[in-house]
Amino acid sequence: MSVEIHSRPRILSVRRLALLATTVAGLSAGAYLFAPHNAPYAPAALAQNLSEQTQGVARPAGFADIVEKVKPAVISVRIKTAAPAETTGTENSPFPRGSQMDQFFRRFGMPEGPPNTPRGRRFGQAQGSGFFISADGYAVTNNHVVENASTVEIATDDGKTHTAKVIGADPRTDLALIKVEGGSFPYVKLADNPPRVGDWVLAVGNPFGLGGTVTAGIVSARGRDIGAGPYDDFIQIDAPVNKGNSGGPTFDVNGSVIGVNTAIFSPSGGNVGIAFAIPAETVKTVVAQLRDKGAVTRGWIGVQIQPVTPEIAEGLGLKKGTGGALVAEPQKDSPAVKAGIEAGDVIVSVDGKPVKDARTLSRMIGSMAPNTTIKLGIVRKGAEKALNLTLGELPNTREARADTGNRGRDSRRGNEPRLGLSLAPAGSEPGVVVAEVDPNGPAADFGFKAGDVILEVGGKTVGTPDDVRKALGDARSEGKRSVLMRVKSGQGTRFVAVPLGRA
Repeated sequence: MSVEIHSRPRILSVRRLALLATTVAGLSAGAYLFAPHNAPYAPAALAQNLSEQTQGVARPAGFADIVEKVKPAVISVRIKTAAPAETTGTENSPFPRGSQMDQFFRRFGMPEGPPNTPRGRRFGQAQGSGFFISADGYAVTNNHVVENASTVEIATDDGKTHTAKVIGADPRTDLALIKVEGGSFPYVKLADNPPRVGDWVLAVGNPFGLGGTVTAGIVSARGRDIGAGPYDDFIQIDAPVNKGNSGGPTFDVNGSVIGVNTAIFSPSGGNVGIAFAIPAETVKTVVAQLRDKGAVTRGWIGVQIQPVTPEIAEGLGLKKGTGGALVAEPQKDSPAVKAGIEAGDVIVSVDGKPVKDARTLSRMIGSMAPNTTIKLGIVRKGAEKALNLTLGELPNTREARADTGNRGRDSRRGNEPRLGLSLAPAGSEPGVVVAEVDPNGPAADFGFKAGDVILEVGGKTVGTPDDVRKALGDARSEGKRSVLMRVKSGQGTRFVAVPLGRA
């Protein structure tokens, strides 16, 4: 084992430490380093004000009592996988290798494969963390820690090792449930209430293979979306976590698990004070299904949705601050089609609960069981409606989206120089094909590409370039500052708000 010395530690003299302690004490008493112009310097008054504001606030002198209580339930998870010859271990990034997101958001399962393994079939090893949730050996960790594992071994805080089996896993939330047989184990409970921003938290795990490591910090933010999946709702913490902490718990000051550590923001690969944990509320729902069925089933309505931007809201005539999720297109034979949902509808509530945005709708529907009947509140062409819908089951594989990239050009296409588009009729299919896009034109700024199909402009179905021109002209004459276009591409169907000033 080699030890790298990255920098020489700075040593302070006793006198300098005393001066530093005096300065810190002054700051704790409420003294200002910088006072407003002409403001009186009154440290006693400031200290009294600070004391009044913090009365009744729990300020633990240390975390030793909590650590003593919860640390025995935290485990190190070591897995062995059969790896192809070109890999060295377990790569646990949720993003494409080498991509910008891969460089910044890194899963931290700590690969350990040797760099010069002979060619042919070989094995990789990886380490992570986990924690017992019941005395009979059920434990929670991350899906990316145990994914494709041929064997799973755990080490408890007292140094004992046990073989574990994977009961079930859910890639969409990156959670997994494992089971250790033959024993009674210390365990911890998942928190009943979500934490507040600013609450103290404690992370325990196995960073870099150093099992039983404890770090502390606060909740920095909630509801974070880091692009890992459709159900992102992470708690952001600043307690230092690193590779190997994956799957480990984050505790509150009562010793309850508020989240499962799963990702870090790390340009360098190490801790920079930004980590993300899956909320306990999500863990409870997922683990209950994994324990009962070994898999997770989710409700599904079958729509392509997108956020309601201010430009889109104006184009749809929505009231300011309506929120909701815009339906770009219902999928064929889906529960949405059967319930009567149409493209252009804005879903604003589910069973009376407001839908803030498209991501909120995904989480709400995904948390419900298939075959549940719900009431959707929608806004259609400015009018509010209520629809009853019976949820289907979210398919394991997504339905293939239409690919319009191979459409031929039509000699009758019209030219739209003010949009920077060359358009052509779509033949026997509805819409108008985008034949060419001027890279320096306005349309390129809004993501238009050759092969896209414009289905609607301003809520009107279009079939020829002249239909597009007329719809744009009508929107201008009505005094609209932007017009909505419903566009179909290889990635699905979406609405695009094009400012008329640039058309």
